[in-house]
Amino acid sequence: MAEFKRVVLDCRQNPKAGCTLTISGTEAEVLDVGEYHVVKSHGFQKSPGLREQLKQFLKQEAFSR
Repeated sequence: MAEFKRVVLDCRQNPKAGCTLTISGTEAEVLDVGEYHVVKSHGFQKSPGLREQLKQFLKQEAFSR
């Protein structure tokens, strides 16, 4: 079974957001859900640059078994 690199997007990185949502998965999954979340919950406008902005906040997920 192939292992995918998992990343985390955590709204707590921005205390002004007042949000505690954390999203983890592959980069593509996290960016899809994260983009939807910031548009619907935080009033961002969907734009070509939004996903690039979100990428700045991605962190590698710690791996544990």
